Amino acid sequence: MRRFFRAHSYSDEDNSQIQYLTAKCNRLTHETAVLERECLGARERERSLQNELEALSTQLCQQEQVNIDLMYKHDELLGRVHHEQQRVHLVVEESSRDAALLGLQLEQVNSELLHLQSSEVQLEGLVEELHTEDLQRAALTEDLQVQLHSKVLELEALQCGYAASTQELEELRSACQTKVQGLQRENEGSLKKLQETAEQFEWLCEQQRYWICCVKRFKDCLSEEKDSLVQQVKRLEKEVAELRKSSESTTQMLCCPLEDTVSQHCDRMPSWESGEMADLQTQVDKWRKLYEDLFSQFTPHPGGHVVDGYQKPP
Repeated sequence: MRRFFRAHSYSDEDNSQIQYLTAKCNRLTHETAVLERECLGARERERSLQNELEALSTQLCQQEQVNIDLMYKHDELLGRVHHEQQRVHLVVEESSRDAALLGLQLEQVNSELLHLQSSEVQLEGLVEELHTEDLQRAALTEDLQVQLHSKVLELEALQCGYAASTQELEELRSACQTKVQGLQRENEGSLKKLQETAEQFEWLCEQQRYWICCVKRFKDCLSEEKDSLVQQVKRLEKEVAELRKSSESTTQMLCCPLEDTVSQHCDRMPSWESGEMADLQTQVDKWRKLYEDLFSQFTPHPGGHVVDGYQKPP
């Protein structure tokens, strides 16, 4: 029984402690939440204060720059003030000198005034002369104004003529430029034709030199063949003479065919040579004609006609 009450009492104490601890935990949780909110608020305030501090630092830098500029301006203004003070001092000195000079001039004017007052008659005469001179100057001014108006009209007419001349000159310049461009194009075309003609002439010269070399080589070959044939004929004649000595009958039987053979060789050689020479002469005449045609392109005909330089070589 005692144990039961003791256990019961222990359980009551535990419950009370649990309740107490629960309440304390709840209070601590609440305080922790409050502290977290306060920390967040403090962080926000710290961030805002940091931003304000940066803004104030920027403003302070700007203010320092402004202060430096103001100091520069202050020094500049002090320099200006000092310069102005020097100028004022100089002006005061000049004013004092001018005042002294004006005093002297005033004394001179007073003396002259006294002298002029003593000679009123002369002054009246001078006034009349000045009035007359004023009238003359007024008339002269009117005449000059009339002349100036006429000169202005002449100048306007000259300006109009100058504008017309300028426009005409521009038109002539544009026309001359157009004509020059056309002449340049014609010159370029003529140069192109002349270049093509020169190229044709060079090509024909090369062909002529080539054919001359061919003809020369062919003639050399013909002469060599002719010499070889002559030597062969001489050799055959020697053989015929030897055969005549050995046997007259055999010589008579062999002479006819041999002479026929020799005559055939001799007849064939001139005909073959004459045919080849005729072909070569034809080629030479052909190239000579082409050369003459090309040469005639550089010289006008009696009728004033010029051979077309664009004709291509064969």
